[in-house]
Amino acid sequence: MRYRIVPTTFSAREQVFRMNPLNSTKREVGRPHLRDPRFYQIAVLSILAIYGIAILEFDVTPSRAAISIASAVGFQLLATWLLRLPTFDPKSAMISGLSLALLFRSDYLLVLLLASAVTIFSKFLIRANGKHIFNPTNFGIVVAIVITGEAWVSPGQWGSFALFALLVSGLGLIVVTRAARSDVTLAFLLFYGAMLLGRGYWLNDPWEIPLHQLSSGSLLIFAFFMISDPKTTPDSRPGRIAFAFSVAAVAYVFRFRFFEPNGLLYALVICSAFVPIIDWVSKGRRYQWGDPKGMIGAPSVAG
Repeated sequence: MRYRIVPTTFSAREQVFRMNPLNSTKREVGRPHLRDPRFYQIAVLSILAIYGIAILEFDVTPSRAAISIASAVGFQLLATWLLRLPTFDPKSAMISGLSLALLFRSDYLLVLLLASAVTIFSKFLIRANGKHIFNPTNFGIVVAIVITGEAWVSPGQWGSFALFALLVSGLGLIVVTRAARSDVTLAFLLFYGAMLLGRGYWLNDPWEIPLHQLSSGSLLIFAFFMISDPKTTPDSRPGRIAFAFSVAAVAYVFRFRFFEPNGLLYALVICSAFVPIIDWVSKGRRYQWGDPKGMIGAPSVAG
């Protein structure tokens, strides 16, 4: 039996597409920005910052907010140069700067710069198994509060009215869905909400009290934009659920046993230290920016 090889011809566009190794799997050609949830997060945080400064009259000036963003990007550039990284990626730094503008308060510019520096450099210096351990912004805020005593987070600035809670929830859900981390956010809200409702029931409080606590803007910002960080949460879904429960439980103890207003932030720092152990016990696929499925890729130090 004789076989005949029939050559296959492709158009010029098909040949260029097939020659590119990046196109070996199905991709969103022409729309790479839609695959990276950091663009959505930058847009959402920018909207919240503008809304907070212009409508809610945050106790932060536009110039101080600009310094928060510029300093974070500047420290990211400095770290890129010092560590001789191949590329400079400002997206994560912009997210950190916007988060500092929304949450962090201090009367001293040097304290703000300290928080910004710790936020950025912690991504590069405090790492385990190819990923940074702590949520950068959360870690920077906690370090600045603990070390200086001249910094704070103002939870009351957001108010607790339903319209803003709905706005944060809706926009935040877009971000965590694009980052494939909606499970840890929803699990945390479920666990923490159950604890607040259970406490209210035990104390015979009216339901308005725990519902008021759950609609806090600072709580929703934490749930949708901090604990959901895909680079610092456990790789596996069971690990993320356990992580969410741990953060909720520790935060509850801080808040209602020690009456610590920054209990959420402290709880996230403490529980994040155990993420490498969770990843070792419960294996999962490492998240890589630009891949909404959370596929593992080469370890990155860009953050």
